[in-house]
Amino acid sequence: MKKHNFNAGPSILPREVIEETAQAILDFHGSGLSLMEISHRAKDFQPVVDEAVALFKELLHIPEGYSVVFLGGGASLEFCMIPYNFLNKKAAYLNTGTWAKKAMKEAKAFGEVVEVASSADANFSFIPKDFSVPADADYFHFTTNNTIFGTEIKHDLDVPVPTIADMSSDIFSRPVDVSKYICIYGGAQKNLAMAGVTFVIIKNDALGKVSRYIPTMLNYQTHIDNGSMFNTPPVVPIYSALLTLRWIKAQGGVEEMERRATEKADMLYGEIDRNKLFVGTAAAEDRSRMNICFVMAPEYKELEADFLKFATERGMVGLKGHRSVGGFRASCYNALPKESVQALIDCMQAFEKLH
Repeated sequence: MKKHNFNAGPSILPREVIEETAQAILDFHGSGLSLMEISHRAKDFQPVVDEAVALFKELLHIPEGYSVVFLGGGASLEFCMIPYNFLNKKAAYLNTGTWAKKAMKEAKAFGEVVEVASSADANFSFIPKDFSVPADADYFHFTTNNTIFGTEIKHDLDVPVPTIADMSSDIFSRPVDVSKYICIYGGAQKNLAMAGVTFVIIKNDALGKVSRYIPTMLNYQTHIDNGSMFNTPPVVPIYSALLTLRWIKAQGGVEEMERRATEKADMLYGEIDRNKLFVGTAAAEDRSRMNICFVMAPEYKELEADFLKFATERGMVGLKGHRSVGGFRASCYNALPKESVQALIDCMQAFEKLH
């Protein structure tokens, strides 16, 4: 039976990326050695990092004066590294869900944190609008896509202070004006690579402005100066990221990824809105294209476990919603084909006929 992978992360990757990574693990570029056992400083591996950085800059049209580094620790470590490197006195945060809250918590250890707006009272079912950002903030931080609650900011915000964004789960799904940010970061295991590597895009002249001592490994300048090679980098995840970047370029770049994301989301939200058994959980104008969350309609609540079993038996994987929302979550990242979305829609329609 064909499996349709809707996992929220680690998540689906293009099949050719998986196969090429597997081949490199067996024999990297005909060297007779596995990618897992070569030196990260080997002459065959440096071009991997160089090409991955070059494709980042090409696909996202990153302007001069920015660096791209690959680190460990996931986005969760960045929650600490961001204020370490950028927060002098005050930072502003938009609270749109679990990951935004975690980022705010870490920042509070380094200075004043202003929550400019929150949708917590509505279980983060919408993106707050019409908020103001303090002009004296060192930076404004927001999470572009909220995987747990299924909301997404699909455009670059205009604020009067330096801007930082966590784009863990929607990077490369739409064009981004990188010039509007001093830092963009994210875990790679949703739209870019296997788990184990974090990407960080940094505006070079935004660094060096805090007076505190920054531990060597937590200082972005360390990793820029050493080309992501200060310590042993996550070699295999970086290689899988490179292959995914090549795949994105070959498919038509981020513009094509956005077209596909919109098409898939429109298909599935259309069925959620049509089918009397299901209800979307996010405000219509803020619905995520990456993580589509829905529940059973109140009068059919008792069928939730039945539908999950029904869909699982038909090859749907990873549909169970996060415990804080319940219901279902279909993650439709770049590598998920339209055919998988149609298969889920077919499941929903077949279940509807039974009930």
